[in-house]
Amino acid sequence: MTASEAASSAVADRGRHHGKVALISGGARGQGREIARLLASQGADIALFDLCAQPSTSQYAGATEADLAETVAIVEDLGRRCLSRVLDVRDHEAVADFVGEAASRLGAVDIVCANAGLVTWVPFLELTPEQWGEVNDINLTGVFNTVQPALRHMVERLSGSVVITSSVNGVEPGQSIAHYTASKHAVLGLMKNLALEFGPYGIRVNAVMPSAVNTVMGNNSTNLKWIFGRDDATEADYLAATRQWHVLRNQPALRPEDVAETISWLCSDEARHLTGVQLPVDAGHLVLPGFNHEPITE
Repeated sequence: MTASEAASSAVADRGRHHGKVALISGGARGQGREIARLLASQGADIALFDLCAQPSTSQYAGATEADLAETVAIVEDLGRRCLSRVLDVRDHEAVADFVGEAASRLGAVDIVCANAGLVTWVPFLELTPEQWGEVNDINLTGVFNTVQPALRHMVERLSGSVVITSSVNGVEPGQSIAHYTASKHAVLGLMKNLALEFGPYGIRVNAVMPSAVNTVMGNNSTNLKWIFGRDDATEADYLAATRQWHVLRNQPALRPEDVAETISWLCSDEARHLTGVQLPVDAGHLVLPGFNHEPITE
């Protein structure tokens, strides 16, 4: 066994992210919680924050402080340290202060998972400036607010990994989500620019593009009514319908764990040669041929 193989084996024994510190936005529930759970199980200490309230234009319930406390308990039950805060990702100064506290109390910021997000379903001609602004402030400016202060710490250490959560709507349109689609396209451009700018410091910046995921963000009454055109649609209906989104056999909406596993790998040394990558986590959704959802027949 070579020295590098021995080192890799030792890391595997201790956990893929042993000794690292991961910062996670939108960490109270859903995808953020599963990222925290997985990285902690692989040896990382966690700093996470969430709004723990419903944004003013949101069409589904926001995370709660109880959700955040539950995620903290999950991490601590895995034997890892967890720093948490009720925090608005749109508040640049507050996020920067939390990042600084995480670096000071936990020793570093090695991994950033810019995961906080919001989607609402509004036809473009009905979209208000408030609805446009809130989605883009959370999904785009929130990424800036999370990543910039973390990169300051990473530059000093000449290492780090950032993973931004985009969406398949970062490369394709979606019905009645122009504002969301714009924000998810934008973060891919930001990711590529950051990969270029910070590669010389040994910092990798990538993005994941999930398709339908079975969390409150997708599986909620507003989205179900939009999909099915009725008020009584259920989770079973949602899972059945999302099979049509995927090319892989019998694949409904992804589990949040599926996205977390991809993020964990992207943040790991196993992906050390990857930067500037926009990685679909979509069960083949993006290779499906397009079709006209509303053909003109006259």
